[in-house]
Amino acid sequence: MTVPEFCEEMAISRSTFDDWRAKQRAPKAIRLPNGALRIRRTDFENWLDTLEDAA
Repeated sequence: MTVPEFCEEMAISRSTFDDWRAKQRAPKAIRLPNGALRIRRTDFENWLDTLEDAA
């Protein structure tokens, strides 16, 4: 998924995503050769599971 898709699904701004990434709180992302970031759906779902466990 793209970063805008992630932000839309989480109802957050891009700046919040960037902050989470800087603090290593965002799901793992892949940098493509063109510089764009992508988040695998499985990484996103696993990341959500860890949030559920922490709650």
